[in-house]
Amino acid sequence: MSDKPDHTAERVALWRALHVMVDAPPHVLADELGLRLAAPDDGWRARPDMNAATTRTMRAAIVARARYVEELVAERGVAQYALLGAGLDTYAQRHAGNGVRVFEIDRPGTQAWKRRRLVELGLPAPTFVPVDFEAGQAWWPQLLAAGFDATRPSVVASTGVSMYLTHEANVATLRAVAAAVAPGSTFAMTFMIPRDLVPDPEERQIREFSERGARASGSPFISFYAPDEMIAAARAAGFREASAVTADDYVARYFAGRSDGLRPAYSEQLLVATV
Repeated sequence: MSDKPDHTAERVALWRALHVMVDAPPHVLADELGLRLAAPDDGWRARPDMNAATTRTMRAAIVARARYVEELVAERGVAQYALLGAGLDTYAQRHAGNGVRVFEIDRPGTQAWKRRRLVELGLPAPTFVPVDFEAGQAWWPQLLAAGFDATRPSVVASTGVSMYLTHEANVATLRAVAAAVAPGSTFAMTFMIPRDLVPDPEERQIREFSERGARASGSPFISFYAPDEMIAAARAAGFREASAVTADDYVARYFAGRSDGLRPAYSEQLLVATV
């Protein structure tokens, strides 16, 4: 088995780079470092999942959620930022020296691969927290062992993960974070809404295609939440405040007035919950 990040993590990194390459400025997020890390074959832009026209709303959602979470880190003034399932995220490289200690939680093999790539490219590394999820290893003790200070406010983020997990696993994550982090901390987690709540018929068709592809690849989408359901789950888990960031919120914040009409897909929303 290859230790290289899975195809989903690579796709996210390439879409972030594609946004800079094919979408008009101003760019929501300027990040081509993930492309350098992934180092795909020369023909990567010819892949069906890299089609500039058919993926535009999805890559817009990807860059919008990333920028929103990164702005949370700045706005909350925290000195610790932990990413669950970090993949090819490049916050630690793009914001090196800003005083925020970055902890990346991911599979040991994936992190060993990423560590090698960062050395090869001469880029700074985050604090790696290897966790063997397949073996049932808990991530919180590993995070503490890596130097995370549970007495200080932080931002913890999990993006592009919840739809692959059972409801029980998602609730367990919410409870674990709410119980463990310091008061004033924020947890940001993306979630997929049910297909019938997507207002745009074309996007519903794209969702159906994406779900079929996920099943065929062995990583089916399992969990879907209406926004009020996710907010209720967060509050039941112990968070003091919780809200959902929608595509309309992203549009107002990042896409208003664009001449190209670029806007994010509606399917994925972002839970922002505070302890």
